[in-house]
Amino acid sequence: MKISTIAVIMAMADEAKPFIEALGLKRAVSAFDSRLPMEVYTGAVEKAEIVLVVGGKDRRFGVDNVGTQPATLSAYLAIETFKPDLIINAGTAGGFKSKGADIGDVYIGSDSIRFHDRRIPIPGFSAYGVGSYRTPDVDAVATALGLKKGVVSTGNSLDMLPEDRLMIQSNQGVVKEMEAAAIAWVAELYQIPMVALKSITDLVDTDTPTQDEFLKNLNLASETLQEKLTAAVDFFAGSDTPLPGDASPAL
Repeated sequence: MKISTIAVIMAMADEAKPFIEALGLKRAVSAFDSRLPMEVYTGAVEKAEIVLVVGGKDRRFGVDNVGTQPATLSAYLAIETFKPDLIINAGTAGGFKSKGADIGDVYIGSDSIRFHDRRIPIPGFSAYGVGSYRTPDVDAVATALGLKKGVVSTGNSLDMLPEDRLMIQSNQGVVKEMEAAAIAWVAELYQIPMVALKSITDLVDTDTPTQDEFLKNLNLASETLQEKLTAAVDFFAGSDTPLPGDASPAL
């Protein structure tokens, strides 16, 4: 299957701005119901149409819509409206110094994308809570673009409780963030390949408060994310990719 439409889903305006400017994307004002906060930008690279969905601002609190609820809605709207061949969830994240992460590193989700805060210790529900959504084979793009690889772990809190830390360790997670597994769930329902690109703003296993590192490094991480995201879009545009469970060639 040729990739002719790529949907990029991002949570925060500051994360998305460098990508919008780099590709010259234009705002599509009436793409979704006007009651919804999501913003849509469209454009093209040589071999594919690009649709960017950004979470927008919460009208009650005036902050970016982050976390799994807006991510789920963004993924559903992007799929139903634009019928993409590939979804890329791009954003910033926490990394682990003990696992080789540095500020500004960009990771691509490899093997699976998992939840770390859905602990449901009821028979049959434990695995459902974690999710373990399969990722395509990303070795080729990781090598071509110099990306680090690993399991992306999703939760709805910026900080990390001891229970979260243990779950991330159990999940073999190397990236901690707030949207990817929710988007992966929707992508799996529709059988659309989904890739996560995450740029590190903070090292969650150091003594520096996560929120301080995040704010300090957001601009840097967003710029490095833009570079790798733009390169990834170019890499995937027009290429062949398998659906999950398909026998087609891997990415």
